[in-house]
Amino acid sequence: MTYFEGFIAPVGASDKEAYRDHAQRFARIAPEFGIERMVECWADDVPHGKVTDFYRAVQANDDETVVFSFFQYPSKKERDAANEKFQNDPRMAEMMTDMPFDAKRMIIGGFDTIVEAGSGPGSYINGFIAPVPREKKQAYREMNERHAAIFREYGALRVVQAWGDDVPEGKVTDFRRAVQAGPDETVVFAFIEWPSKQANTEAWDKIMKDERMQPGGDMPFDGKRLFWGGFEVILDTAKRETLQTQVPLGQPA
Repeated sequence: MTYFEGFIAPVGASDKEAYRDHAQRFARIAPEFGIERMVECWADDVPHGKVTDFYRAVQANDDETVVFSFFQYPSKKERDAANEKFQNDPRMAEMMTDMPFDAKRMIIGGFDTIVEAGSGPGSYINGFIAPVPREKKQAYREMNERHAAIFREYGALRVVQAWGDDVPEGKVTDFRRAVQAGPDETVVFAFIEWPSKQANTEAWDKIMKDERMQPGGDMPFDGKRLFWGGFEVILDTAKRETLQTQVPLGQPA
């Protein structure tokens, strides 16, 4: 079953190219660690929420934006093996010396896929983070299986809902704090891939009017603590152009 390592990080709004270059350097060696796909997304339409949002999740400053990223693995076994390799690879220490963001405020977690429909790669992504009671896992899955079919009908390339499996507590920030999760809740990392921002915008105009999207009962999570945003894909190892522009480690970005 597909397994995701999900990330949210604060990055200086003016550091887009520096961040992309840094990510490209890692993308060069990502396959060596068993990463099937690496995706980096830059905030485009990310609203400020009343209770939670992407900015609060990483304590972003006024001059910072956020990135939504993930590594895709064939299974948790491959992900765990990759993390062990990271700790013993000297190239990772090199990468840590010039990161164009504050790693102390980056949040990270491992997520097990419970809904996956379609395939990418897309150029625009809707990212979602939600708190869900563990006892509502099946109800949450069934609701999102129905919704995924509707999203695909309106042009979404891929819909993924991934259940919190290995979501560590951070010293400064973490996924659980980001959604104010209670002891009986876990965190869901979800995304929808679209061919373009235009396709995303046109689809959502229709989706919000579709009666099939109505809950039809109690929601299996607290929607007030869910947060979401629209992101531009700035690096995707599933795309040929990413591979053509990768910068080798040890060379100027």
